[in-house]
Order: sequence, then C-alpha cells, then structure tokens
Amino acid sequence: MSDLKELIDGYRRFRSGEWQEQRERWAQLREGQSPRVMVIACSDSRVDPATVFDTSPGEVFVVRNIANLVPPFELGGGRHGVSAALEFAVTQLEVSDIVILGHGSCGGVHAALSQQFKGAPAGRGGFIAHWVDMLDEARERIIAEYGEGPEAIRAMELETVRVSLANLRTFPCIPEREAAGTLTLHGAYFTVAEGVLHLMDDSGAFVPA
Repeated sequence: MSDLKELIDGYRRFRSGEWQEQRERWAQLREGQSPRVMVIACSDSRVDPATVFDTSPGEVFVVRNIANLVPPFELGGGRHGVSAALEFAVTQLEVSDIVILGHGSCGGVHAALSQQFKGAPAGRGGFIAHWVDMLDEARERIIAEYGEGPEAIRAMELETVRVSLANLRTFPCIPEREAAGTLTLHGAYFTVAEGVLHLMDDSGAFVPA
C-alpha cells in the first residue's frame, strides 16, 4: 500500500501544482486531442518519453511495450495492440511524425540475446519469449559480429529501432503517407546512465542530438 500512497501523493502534487497552472490547457484537451507526434517506446520505468522530451499533456501519442518493438503487419487471430494504436495514430489522428525510441540497459534486449525465456510456458516467460523473438534474425547477425558482450548489447539495443522502423513500413498506411510527404519516421536512442539522446541519421548511424 505504501507504493500506492506515493502515487497518490504525487497525484496531489500534480493536482495542486501543474494542473492548476495549466487549467486552460486541460479544459481544451477535454474537447479532444491532436498530437502531431507518435512515440513508440519501451515500457521500462526509466525511459518515459514525456520526461525525455519534456512534453506537455496532449503533445505526443505514446505506445510503450517490451523493447519498443513494432510487429510486422499481419492479419488473423490475436490481439493487435500496437497495430491498433498505430492505425489510430496514423489514420485517425493523422500524426506527421513517428519516433521509435530505444534505450540503454534494456531488459527486453537482454532477454532477446540470452533467450532466457525460450521454451517457457505462457505466463512464466513465454509471452516475453514470443515477443522478443522478433529480434531473432538480428540476434544471430549481431552475435556473429560482436559475440555476447557489451558491444553486442549496445548493437542489439540500436537494432530494436531499425527492426521496428522496417516493420512499420510493412503497414500499407505508412509508405503511402511517406510517399505523399505527410509522414516521417525517426529512430532515436536514449542512454540511461548519461542521459543523452541519439538520433538515427540517413545512413542508419546514431548521433547525439
């Protein structure tokens, strides 16, 4: 209960501080949202896009999951949470930019490299294993080049961004809008320890913002 109390205390600080200061903005947001940017980030508690980009309420449409991954476009059974959010952001909110935000010290990347949950039943690691197996092809290539040390971890963390960008482009609505010039995709990487944001350039390299 103490952890919940801390959250409630935080809410009260928000209610008496930021909310009061931005009451007009909150009143406007009641009528709807119109963010121009979608951010797909990791669920990791250390990498909150609103904190990293210092945004105000209503400015970014955010989806967070393990290792900031976007699955490829596919039909059929299953729950398509990321796909539904992507479809909503692109076709309904008509965002102009999508940012894939990877980060350092990513537990999902560690699970992908170590395959520690491979073969585990659902509910005991199996869901994690099936999610991060989107990185299996990249894993083999990276291990062959870097082994399994710190260099491999960093390379895989960056690769989550590239894989997600490639998978984004399997959704028909994405290349259509890119070709029309109404949507731009971006890759980014945040180092937790140093607090530095890197942006992916046209060559696929990541450079400090």
